[in-house]
Amino acid sequence: MMNEVYEFLAKGGWLMIPILGSSVVALAFFMERLWALQRAKIVPARFVQVLREMLAEGRFQEAENLCKAHEAPIAAMLEAGIHHAGRPRAVIKEVMVEKGEREIFFMERFTGALGAIATVAPLMGLLGTVVGMISVFQGVMVQSGSAGVVDAGALAGGIWEAMITTAAGLTVAIPVFLGHRYIMSRIDRHAVDLEDISLSILDLLAAETRDARAPAPDGRVSEPSSETSAPDQENP
Repeated sequence: MMNEVYEFLAKGGWLMIPILGSSVVALAFFMERLWALQRAKIVPARFVQVLREMLAEGRFQEAENLCKAHEAPIAAMLEAGIHHAGRPRAVIKEVMVEKGEREIFFMERFTGALGAIATVAPLMGLLGTVVGMISVFQGVMVQSGSAGVVDAGALAGGIWEAMITTAAGLTVAIPVFLGHRYIMSRIDRHAVDLEDISLSILDLLAAETRDARAPAPDGRVSEPSSETSAPDQENP
């Protein structure tokens, strides 16, 4: 059985080697991204819960140290925000967004290679078919010139052998393309999770919110006032 498969693939010519090699590379990249993009590695629920508790209690230094000890992308984003805790909301948000974009860039590692393989594999197959057809018609020209008769069976056999590379290229490209789209959709979902979590924690870090939650002298937490007091009128 294996010998038959080998002989069949060998008829496709030397371009079958890069086509099959690209399929192995694509499979390795796809499996690596599946492992790296697990939700527990991107936004671990327990880490986020503990960090919220620390920030709610005002333990900012401990929270920052916890982020430094964690390798998840959400930890890197929140570390940048905690480091600027107490500054205006817009400043902290900008810092966290910049860090998030960098983390998403790392999450997209190898996705460009998957997309390239999905594009190039059918082109290599088409090239193999064109090269094979050139050889077939060269043989037809030789036969017609020497004997004046063309062997239809040999012509048909040469054509289907030339088409093997096109079939192989499409066989590689279709699953690789679907795998690439799946990985990108998973990255998009993680990006939304990173944004939601960072925005929910932003209120615990911004100067506006912290000032509003600061305890008053009588022990009550002050609330931001929506009304401005009227100026005192002078007594007549």
